[in-house]
Amino acid sequence: MITLVRTNSTNKDFIKLVKDLDSFLAVTDGEDHAFYNQFNQLDTIKHVLVIYSNKIPVACGAIKQFDTTTVEIKRMFTSQQARGKGLASKVLLELEKWASELNYKRCVLETGIRQIEAIGLYKKNMYVIIENYGQYAGIEESLCFEKIIIK
Repeated sequence: MITLVRTNSTNKDFIKLVKDLDSFLAVTDGEDHAFYNQFNQLDTIKHVLVIYSNKIPVACGAIKQFDTTTVEIKRMFTSQQARGKGLASKVLLELEKWASELNYKRCVLETGIRQIEAIGLYKKNMYVIIENYGQYAGIEESLCFEKIIIK
């Protein structure tokens, strides 16, 4: 049984999943991980989604205000044992829905060029590549995406 829970960044299951995410990224991003990690502090994230499978936390994601009309998708992760079941798309779609309910019009996100599965996920869910924004401008290892969300 799959359950989606809207929560915040103090949720202990979210924190555990994020630690797993950081461990995964430390391997895939290598020495670049420290650069990216500085932009992922949990205290600035107020809208978090955790997916449970049979009461076990297996996937997460969050949105954070980017500007008055835009949210940034943050901390997307699916645990190794739960991959390949469409949970990441469920997280993404629920975050988009939540953002729309909060009257945002657009989602943006950044992922690393080595995150092949993430890039595929975002393209499959109709995100388009944009020029790197903010702190990612000029960073060759970053790939930024956006999606216009409609109510």
